[in-house]
Amino acid sequence: MTLSRRLIVCLDVQDGRVVKGVNFTGLRDVGDPVALAERYENEGADEITFLDITATHEARATLLDLARRTAERLFIPLTIGGGIRSVTDIAEALRAGADKVSLNSAAVRDPLVLTAGAERFGAQCIVASIDAKWDGKRYRVYTAGGRTPTPLDAIAWAQECVARGAGEILLTSIDADGRRTGYDLTLTRAVASAVSVPVIASGGAGEAAHVVAAITEGGADAALVAGILHDGVTTVAALKRAMRAAALPIREVAA
Repeated sequence: MTLSRRLIVCLDVQDGRVVKGVNFTGLRDVGDPVALAERYENEGADEITFLDITATHEARATLLDLARRTAERLFIPLTIGGGIRSVTDIAEALRAGADKVSLNSAAVRDPLVLTAGAERFGAQCIVASIDAKWDGKRYRVYTAGGRTPTPLDAIAWAQECVARGAGEILLTSIDADGRRTGYDLTLTRAVASAVSVPVIASGGAGEAAHVVAAITEGGADAALVAGILHDGVTTVAALKRAMRAAALPIREVAA
């Protein structure tokens, strides 16, 4: 059975609102998370991801409240990430209605959180989020919202995350993020070919062709989009039409 290729809409949340920037900076308000999540589901999104980009304890409490209110309205999977540092945090997120949690900085600090989370809740709940930037020699992993470089190589780190229990990789190119010039296909292809779990391409979508290329050329199982939808450049329906036209297996949505 061929797995459907997914279109995932990301909502970066700060102080209870959805924001968007370029290269992780210059944030601006683009709307209410619950209303946007519901709208994108109705348009055909396969999943919604909430990322708390401030990641303080207070912000996480706000995000959990948003997750509860959103989960009551959504039928598609909801992932939440940002500020999730422990198995207790994972449990709180899942209890609030999330189907999956995304871990980035916490996994770099203590990879055992991936293992403990997968053992307790199942690997399908654990998404390893990797923010990577080309440093002239390799793709280096960054933490703290793309601000802090680490010694880790993105491809090797992705492999370690899977070995430790992650059931999915959310791979963001910091170089491409928000620029709308296309995903980093070299990075995506390198990671996708190195791991046995689904890879979500993130960072750089500017048009439908980029989404298709992330899957057909980059080897991703899913493409994550944000700004081009929030700004009305395109719609979920238009992106799904392009995926269908490219003969990609997708989940069909009743009109």
